[in-house]
Amino acid sequence: MTIETIISICLGIGLAASVGFRVFVPLFALSLASYFDVWQLNESWEWIGSTTALITLGVATLVEVFAYYIPYIDNLLDTIAVPLAAIAGTVVMMSTVADLSPVITWSLAIIAGGGTAAAISGSSSTTRLASTATTGGLANPVVSTIETGTSIVMAIISVFIPVLAVILVLIILLIIFKFYKKFKTKKVKH
Repeated sequence: MTIETIISICLGIGLAASVGFRVFVPLFALSLASYFDVWQLNESWEWIGSTTALITLGVATLVEVFAYYIPYIDNLLDTIAVPLAAIAGTVVMMSTVADLSPVITWSLAIIAGGGTAAAISGSSSTTRLASTATTGGLANPVVSTIETGTSIVMAIISVFIPVLAVILVLIILLIIFKFYKKFKTKKVKH
């Protein structure tokens, strides 16, 4: 396994984590990176760097980001975000992984890409539901801003410092695990 392959895997995992917060932000970031030749994508995924894809993903990103600030729409988006995040995480990973056999690439894409995105998206959905339940939705714009900001930061770090992105993904997943464990312990006590 070459350094390029390892870095491409790190890029995919970092972008998949970003997908867990916002589906289109990392796809748009990947499109920008490909369009400006920051990253070379797998041959069958080069279309992501096209002008058409760049514009389409840019518009989709803006619509998604602003839709999360609309009450009730944010919760509706969360219901479809987990499966979409799993698919987008898989796609991002597939498009970035270099020099591996198709079996390994697909396995990595589904497990590391789709799994990471789904885990983070599921925890984001739970956070928004808790915010809605405890504040009547008044805190949801704050949650949306944090999620969007995290998605943007993760996407940028993934593109420019992929190894750091993986470290941040591990930290995010550890935090999610600790919150889940803490929540589960409180639920069992009641």
